[in-house]
Amino acid sequence: MNFSLYIAKRYLFTKTSNNAINIVTIIASFGVIVGSLALFIILSGFSGLRTFSYSLLDASDPDIKITSVKGKSFFITDKLSKIIDANSAISLSSKVIEERVFLEYNNKNEIAFIKGVEENYTIISSIDSTLSQGSWLDVNYSNTAVIGGTIAYKLSLGIRSFGQPLKIMVPKPGTGFINPNNAFYKTNVQIVGLYTGTEEFESKYVFVSLQQAKSLLKFKENQVSALELKLTKNAYADVVSETLQTALGDNFKVQTKEQLNEVFYKVINTENFVSYLIFTLIVIIALFNVIGTIIMMIIDKKDNLKTLFSLGATVKEIKRIFVLQGFLLTFFGMLIGLTLGLILLFLQKEFSLFMITENFAYPVEFRFSNLIIVISTITILGFIAAKIASSRISANFIEN
Repeated sequence: MNFSLYIAKRYLFTKTSNNAINIVTIIASFGVIVGSLALFIILSGFSGLRTFSYSLLDASDPDIKITSVKGKSFFITDKLSKIIDANSAISLSSKVIEERVFLEYNNKNEIAFIKGVEENYTIISSIDSTLSQGSWLDVNYSNTAVIGGTIAYKLSLGIRSFGQPLKIMVPKPGTGFINPNNAFYKTNVQIVGLYTGTEEFESKYVFVSLQQAKSLLKFKENQVSALELKLTKNAYADVVSETLQTALGDNFKVQTKEQLNEVFYKVINTENFVSYLIFTLIVIIALFNVIGTIIMMIIDKKDNLKTLFSLGATVKEIKRIFVLQGFLLTFFGMLIGLTLGLILLFLQKEFSLFMITENFAYPVEFRFSNLIIVISTITILGFIAAKIASSRISANFIEN
C-alpha cells in the first residue's frame, strides 16, 4: 500500500488523544454529509420540476409551429403541403385558427383567444390529458368548447351549463364608421371540458373545432393562423426547424417548442444554475471545517511528522498524507450524503413525503448527470481544501 495513503487512513480512522480534534472531525464530516445531501436533493428536485414543467408545455405547444411573418393568417398551398409531406421527421400536421376574442357569460366579460383545432390535435399535443373536468371536443357535436380553469373561474362558468351558453365575439375587420349594434361576429358555445396547466395557459384559450373557428372569423378554405407539427420520436426539433425555415423562406416563421417558450426555458435553467451555485457555496463553507480539522491534526501530529522526516520521508510525502486525509474525509462524507439522498429520493417518489398541494407531491427525478455533478463538485472542492490545509507544512515547521 502507498505509504502516504496508509498513514492518512490511520490518522482519519483512529481517534486521537485530543478530544477537541475528534469532535471537530465529526463536525467536519457532518458538514460534508449535509452539504452533499442538500446539493443532490436540490438538483434532483429541480430535475423533477423541470420535467413536470416541460410536460405542461407538451400540452400547450407543439414540437414545431409554423406561422406567417406578415399578417395573422396564411393559405396552405400545394407547395407548402409538399414540403411538409416530404420531410420524414414530421409524423403529423394539424391546421390551427387562432384569434383574440371577447367572452361573455352572465354579464361577466373576459378577453381570451379562440383556438380552432382539427380532430387530430390531441395527437399533436397532449391537451386532452390535462382535462380536470368533462371531455375533449367531440366531432359529433357542434358548438362545443373546452376552456381553461382560470377562464371558467373568472366567468363563474362550469361544464355543461346548458342554461345559458358562452358567447364568443370577435370585432369585424374594416375601416370607417362602425355600427355598435353590429360590430362583432358572434357564436354561442356550450362548455364540455375544463383543462389545467400553467396560469398563463389556463387563462388564454377557448378550444373549438376548426370549422367553427373558420365560420366565426369568416376564413376561406385552407386559410389558417398556424400549422402545428408533431415530430417522430428520434427527430431533432432544431434540425427540422432549420430545414423547414430554409425550404419555406422568409415569409414564414418556424419555431420549436423551446423558441415558443424561450423565457420559460431560460428561467428554469437559470434557477437551476443559481441554486447549484448557492448550495456549492454552502459546501465550500462546510469545507472550512475540513481545513480546520487537517490543520489541527497537523499540529497534533507534529512529533510524529518529525519522526517520519528523520526516517527519510520527504516534505512532499508528508504533505500528501494530509492531502489524502482531507480527500478521504470529504469522499466518505460525500458517499454517506449521496446514499441518504438516494434513499430520500426513493421515498419521495414512492410515498410522496413532501406535498406541494393536498393532491400533488413535489416532483423529483433521479438523473445520473446530477450524481456526477455532486461527485465532481465535492471531490474537487475537498481536494482543494486539503491542499490548502497541508500547504503550511514545511521543513522548518517539522524541525522546529
